[in-house]
Amino acid sequence: MYKILEKKALNPTVTKMVIEAPLVARKAEPGQFIIFRASEDGERVPLTIADYDREKGTVTIIFQIVGGATMELNALNEGECLTDFVGPLGTPSHVEGLKKVAVVGGGVGCAIAYPIAKKLHSLGAEVHAVVGFRNKDLVILEDEFRAVSEKLVMMTDDGSYGEKGVVTNALEALIKEGNQYDEVIAIGPLIMMKFVCKLTKEYGIKTIVSMNPIMIDGTGMCGGCRLTVGGKTKFACVDGPDFDGHEVDFDEAMHRGGMYRDFEAHAREAECNLLKKEVE
Repeated sequence: MYKILEKKALNPTVTKMVIEAPLVARKAEPGQFIIFRASEDGERVPLTIADYDREKGTVTIIFQIVGGATMELNALNEGECLTDFVGPLGTPSHVEGLKKVAVVGGGVGCAIAYPIAKKLHSLGAEVHAVVGFRNKDLVILEDEFRAVSEKLVMMTDDGSYGEKGVVTNALEALIKEGNQYDEVIAIGPLIMMKFVCKLTKEYGIKTIVSMNPIMIDGTGMCGGCRLTVGGKTKFACVDGPDFDGHEVDFDEAMHRGGMYRDFEAHAREAECNLLKKEVE
């Protein structure tokens, strides 16, 4: 069993948990993920590792409460245990040898972008972080990004915090200032990553994206995270989750990601009813 050592609400829909998992922490690297099961009858769900501490034997996960499984996970409190916490899985992000990198995060995707920025910083790379949210209330990990970035640009859609606009506006401004990046790493909603890649392709900058948003099973068996990369079929969970963004067919990936919305809506309703019964 995997004990929840810390639980913190980062905003109304995003929660951070620190899990006691020494074997996972020992091998974890940025870009990899775990698969959790909140209860014996719970759904298996992949979540990217947000941080880890090898000495303490802990792994940090940050998740958005969107469906039945994440609602069940969020109902657990400090001191309680998860039934399963398997990992680390997936291919670690390749960050060695990079000297100057722009890390672009959108929404809860910032939870995945942060450990990559942290690793780059520890290796001596110059990190410029651009992070975007819909509004001030949804901002997460600002202090953490500031600690590992030489430059941090905060963006909100409505201008309630930082600069008003989308992350591509800020990224293009940095490029036009003369910053020559070895690589851009973009992690967030599929539509955001698509337009970051469209921008960087114009400037000839290699861009890596994380396709974790479309993962389901996490082992390659279900085929739900199948995507086209460079004209070839790949699986986000076993071949990635990181890919060359200029080769990803984002339109196909977005169509696939929308296939499960009705299922998740029903799962969320069922979980709500179950939690109500437990309270009663």
